[in-house]
Amino acid sequence: MLRNVAALVLDGVAPFELGVICEAFGVDRSDQNLPVLDFDVCGVEPGRIPTSMGFAIDVEHGLERLETADLVGVPAMPRGDAYPDSALTALRAAVDRGARVLSVCSGAFVLGAAGLLDGRKCTTHWRFAEELATRFPAAKVDPNVLYVDSDPIITSAGTAAGLDACLHLWRKEYGASIALTVARRMVVQPHRDGGQAQFVESPIQAAESQTLASVLDYMSARLAEELTV
Repeated sequence: MLRNVAALVLDGVAPFELGVICEAFGVDRSDQNLPVLDFDVCGVEPGRIPTSMGFAIDVEHGLERLETADLVGVPAMPRGDAYPDSALTALRAAVDRGARVLSVCSGAFVLGAAGLLDGRKCTTHWRFAEELATRFPAAKVDPNVLYVDSDPIITSAGTAAGLDACLHLWRKEYGASIALTVARRMVVQPHRDGGQAQFVESPIQAAESQTLASVLDYMSARLAEELTV
């Protein structure tokens, strides 16, 4: 049963994707009779960690926090080659003792560096899928899905697809009713299937009304102006 979650952050972590994990698993919703999970954010060691957006976060826990986690969340990180060996070792150890690991967006590159994607179907943001497959040829990268559950490894596509993966885990562990309540609390769609395409090219629809079409053309040509009715 999912009771204990730790989010692992490294230098350059993306705040939004970290926030997805924090919001999904770290909020006390006991006022709605929902389970309250033990949740912490940790780094390689306690201290200040720079984010990708120019500000830093302070974490109180180091890698020892992963030793008790049922789920380790890995948000989007820089797609580099030099992840700390100690972090990769800790991720492998977590899986070896039975924990799940969830990546959001480019967090999949950290999992790949740890060898956790070898032989497993996985995904990441569609922009990075080819790079992930090239760097980790033993991984079975699918660029056309929102998330992949290759238990105990769960990988999600970019940004908001991480919410879908998190809700999938709530549903898997606690059932559809609780997952629905969590989704309502976060004001997001309660269920998008993991196999759903990451995006569909949708050109702007042509207006059937010629009168409306001329109005739209007028507005499109003046996007920088303040238009009134």
